[in-house]
Amino acid sequence: MTEKNDVTAIGEAEAGLSGFFERYKPHLTSLAVIAVFVMMTVTIYRLTSEVRYDDIVIALLDTRWKSAFLAVLFTALSFAALICYDLNAIEFIGKRLKKPSVIATAFIAYAVGNTAGFGPLSGGAIRFRAYTRMGLTPSDIARVIAFVTLSFGLGLLSVSALATLIVAPRVASIMDVDAIWLRGAAVIVILVLATLMYVGRNGRVVQIRQLKLRLPDSRTSSRQFLVSALDIAASASVLYVLLPETNVGWPSFFAIYATAVGLGVLSHVPAGLGVFEAVMVAGLGNAISLDQLLGGLVLYRMIYHVLPLLFAIILMLVTEMKQFAAKPVMADIGNLAGRLAPSLLSAFALILGAMLIFSSVTPTPNSNLDFLSNFVPLPIIEAAHFLSSILGLGLVVASRGLSQRLDGAWWVALVAAAGGLFLSLIKAIAIFEAIFLGIFIVALVFNMRAFTRHASLLRQALGPTWIAAMAVIVAGAATILLFVYRDTDYSQTLWWQFEFSEEAPRGLRAVLGLVLASSTIAIFSLLRPVTYRPEEIKPEDIEKATAIVAKQDVADANLVRMGDKHIMFSEKGNAFIMYGIRGRSWIALADPVGDESEFSDLIWQFVETVRASGGRAVFYQISSVSLPYCTDAGLRAFKLGELAMIDLKRFELKGGKLANLRQSLSRGARDGLSFSVVDTPDVPAIYDELKHVSDSWLEHHNTREKTFSLGSFERDYVLSQPVAVLHKDGKITAFANILMTDTKSEVTVDLMRFAPDAPRGSMDFLFVSIIEHMREQGYSHFNLGMAPLSGMSKRDAAPVWDRIGGTLFEHGERFYNFKGLRAFKSKFHPKWEPRYVAVSNGTSAALALMDATVLISGGVRGVIGK
Repeated sequence: MTEKNDVTAIGEAEAGLSGFFERYKPHLTSLAVIAVFVMMTVTIYRLTSEVRYDDIVIALLDTRWKSAFLAVLFTALSFAALICYDLNAIEFIGKRLKKPSVIATAFIAYAVGNTAGFGPLSGGAIRFRAYTRMGLTPSDIARVIAFVTLSFGLGLLSVSALATLIVAPRVASIMDVDAIWLRGAAVIVILVLATLMYVGRNGRVVQIRQLKLRLPDSRTSSRQFLVSALDIAASASVLYVLLPETNVGWPSFFAIYATAVGLGVLSHVPAGLGVFEAVMVAGLGNAISLDQLLGGLVLYRMIYHVLPLLFAIILMLVTEMKQFAAKPVMADIGNLAGRLAPSLLSAFALILGAMLIFSSVTPTPNSNLDFLSNFVPLPIIEAAHFLSSILGLGLVVASRGLSQRLDGAWWVALVAAAGGLFLSLIKAIAIFEAIFLGIFIVALVFNMRAFTRHASLLRQALGPTWIAAMAVIVAGAATILLFVYRDTDYSQTLWWQFEFSEEAPRGLRAVLGLVLASSTIAIFSLLRPVTYRPEEIKPEDIEKATAIVAKQDVADANLVRMGDKHIMFSEKGNAFIMYGIRGRSWIALADPVGDESEFSDLIWQFVETVRASGGRAVFYQISSVSLPYCTDAGLRAFKLGELAMIDLKRFELKGGKLANLRQSLSRGARDGLSFSVVDTPDVPAIYDELKHVSDSWLEHHNTREKTFSLGSFERDYVLSQPVAVLHKDGKITAFANILMTDTKSEVTVDLMRFAPDAPRGSMDFLFVSIIEHMREQGYSHFNLGMAPLSGMSKRDAAPVWDRIGGTLFEHGERFYNFKGLRAFKSKFHPKWEPRYVAVSNGTSAALALMDATVLISGGVRGVIGK
């Protein structure tokens, strides 16, 4: 079978059912989220058939200030408990970070995550952005996120099961179910969790096939149980104090609340919107007046979800003031909040956009409308309602661009917020709405410097997740409209009624405009043609790239000379990314090359291009330098292995540590080996001899040339740099091409080829000779290259990726000489530096590595036949 047929066969396999789900997983998940939300809103609409909008407004206005104050107090208590999740997680993984920074990170992560609740704005992405800058590795951050997620899930299960067990009869009577079934389910959950605590009481390691998991010890488990209980109890109390006095006791209410929270999380609907409310209405509708329950739920959302986000924005503004910034603690928090400003403002823009949309379909208080009718003409009020919904949609769309630091999104958000503020006053004198928008505008102005990416907002196609969020908001607006005007009989004349007292037509027209605008954006994003296909590399591109390579420090960047990779230059042209394409994976090799100040925008440029082309963005063998930029672009990083680096200024063959290397030099001299470096102008004269050695080496090892992350014996590539050679009996018996730059900061070798009759130990002799020669030439570091899968975490609580990589490293000699390669490089006692692979979707890491392997091997046949 030919290589072309191999590729075709693999393509067909990928096009199967599993490939279909993998490719369209985000779309299918988004459709499921929309379906769940629609079902829940229909359920709520039917359960509240006897409730009217005016009754809910009255219930809201009747809420006592004391109850609101207690709700704020319990919200603060809940967030204090949530922060303890991160503090305990940092301690559990054995790291030490500044507590103020951890507290600020955790608070912002929960403020954004609880409110938005979906991918691009999730708390996990914020933790990656913040903790990466605090020095944690991606594997450390993954363990923190896993600890927090599991702690919350297990804590929610345990406290809700205990509460249900205690008050099962009461909950059963409220929900009209059999108490025996409730107690049975609670007992099973408690027994399973108790077993886990007992098994892991001493931090025991549990092995499930190849996966080892260290269970938290009794102290950690007990502490986390208390934290979870405090968090959920406090958050439940927020809603409980907002409801009227009732015969439903707090324990019964708590059990129903915990169930609603759990189902809301499992639904993946942003913030559990609709799902949480449906469960609460179904569970408490028989015991609490529905109008008061719905009023309490609305106020609960405002206090527990919106207020912390607003507080985080204000905290960010306060810490930027000079009198506060001078204090070390406030300066740390201010720096952190400033770095997370795009995420905060993005989440706030999403909330404000929804607020403008919802307010455009709800009636204006009669007193406000009467006042406005004396000063504002009817056409302006009609236009204000209609335009508010459109501006709200504009804020929702701009929120994605804000998270990506687009200057265009900043301007759109600023104009939309300013327009919304003005319209909120002339359409309804909505004071609180105007205050929120005013704070948002001030925050945008103060953080203008964070939005420096010059990219068109129109080119930012919304992904399935964002379209799902937009669909949830639009569906929510339509549901509110139907709920508010459920007693109004529909007729075609409603569309053309323009009167101060006719609110239903205004809301109807606003929803129509909203649906049309959002549908246009969604169709444009999903069906737009691919905007970019890379052209074949041109000689002038290679010349431009090599000029950049010469001025920077990384020697491996000379691989661009191979001409087998595409090149993407930054807007200013002082940096570039070299990449290859295999399947859906666009794989960038190593860090961007050139001016580091342009790395961030260049990585964003690459990721957005890949997304617009329907691909999977991958950064292969990147260093810690690129991690913050990749994290900001929404990529997940996984450790790939370690790179060996020798400090040439400290490298000495004297002493016992490198005795074996001295012996290799002595043995090579006795075998008649002589070393020399042929400068670039003189390489053409020995090219034929080098080719003979290379061909013999390939034939002897029954292998073929590699590509992408390794060079191959191509004439232009070999002739572009100096070559180190070994002579024996007057002929070349081994060689290695040397990669270097003008800065003399780093040097490395790529191709290493030996004649079949080369003396044993020639590799050591050649390496040591090159290192000694380059040290004498004034180079600072020698790059020995990667040791794949080495240095993976061996902790019992290490992420699954590290466990798999560690297992392959230990037992994968049949497929690749992982341990042998590490052992060879260890003889030089190098400094080991971690290298990572970053992907746009964490679940695609394995697929991305498979594509990279095929790319490096020169095709599927190269993988199979070495």
